[in-house]
Amino acid sequence: MAETKHQTSVLAVVNQKGGVGKTTTSINLGSFLARRKKSTVVIDLDPQANATAGVGVRVKPGMPTLYEVLLEQVDPLSALQPTGMANLNIIPSTPDLAGAPIELMDQPYREYRLRRAVKALAPHFEYILIDCPPSLGLLTVNGLAAADQLLIPVQCEYFALEGLNQLLNTVEMVRKHLNPRLQVLGAVLTMYDRRVALSRRVVREVRKTFPGHVFESVIPRNTELAEAPEVGKTIIEYDPNSRGAQAYEFLSDELLQLTDDEEEGG
Repeated sequence: MAETKHQTSVLAVVNQKGGVGKTTTSINLGSFLARRKKSTVVIDLDPQANATAGVGVRVKPGMPTLYEVLLEQVDPLSALQPTGMANLNIIPSTPDLAGAPIELMDQPYREYRLRRAVKALAPHFEYILIDCPPSLGLLTVNGLAAADQLLIPVQCEYFALEGLNQLLNTVEMVRKHLNPRLQVLGAVLTMYDRRVALSRRVVREVRKTFPGHVFESVIPRNTELAEAPEVGKTIIEYDPNSRGAQAYEFLSDELLQLTDDEEEGG
């Protein structure tokens, strides 16, 4: 596989709350980056394997997955699977991944397994998106130790900010002990319903209290976004004219602007 000549952005999409749109964000942001000819890989770090199914990859017997990569039984490049879109690859998962933390429990440097894999992938990709599980266990810590930046989806609902402090404390600990370069790129508001006063209030609240960047793009609650993964398609493939697709296109524009500015500045 050819190496790219670009700086690689490694983004962990993380929030220990479930159902906030992490996987939807990982695969659809990835698809818009890929459409802009950015070589992109999604790493499915969640044993629920929703990102794997969401891009239409079916893991067959003998196919290497992230589980084998973390146990260092296979080379990360050999675990790459193409998706239905050019420039978009995935390292797939299965529920077997849930066993990895147990098997790694007594291993030295167990928090760095994913970082080592990402280092091998980086010469070949401009964007590496890590879809983290809804917990702050060893798998997520691997994601935080491997990433340069965090993207935090925040659902527009009553308990949106609950748990964010805990996540930011974990980030601080990871920065202190495992990964000093880790930065919070920002929060992205998801499942927004403009008809509901609560949604509008949460948007204001997050913009006011979130320490760091909050993306202008707000991802709406959208039927097409919910339907697309059921048929193994990204929103570009399923309904590129939907409001959900437009929101992720705008988010990818913002992300590219931010990462390009940082490249120029750094």
